[in-house]
Amino acid sequence: MSDEKKGWKELPIGAILEAGTAKNYKTGDWRHIRPIWNKEKCIQCLRCWIYCPDSSIIIKDGKVDGIDLDHCKGCGICAAECPVKPVKAITMVSEKEIK
Repeated sequence: MSDEKKGWKELPIGAILEAGTAKNYKTGDWRHIRPIWNKEKCIQCLRCWIYCPDSSIIIKDGKVDGIDLDHCKGCGICAAECPVKPVKAITMVSEKEIK
């Protein structure tokens, strides 16, 4: 697609000029709480991965390997679904505490 601006008559239906996905955009920028994963407490049940609506749980060789903070929006579902007790393997921490 050229850099030339299109007039309203040339815009496609829906006005979408370029298809995009969350993969192309860092959607975690507006998060106010973030998940902190504790590798030592993790039992590798993969429940966090199953329930994460943003596909932000990183899996490597069939095991949790971290959290993609570029795309995590801080919903806390991963921490809520973690079955580890008494202290979960994923805890939610305020971004203010991190910075």
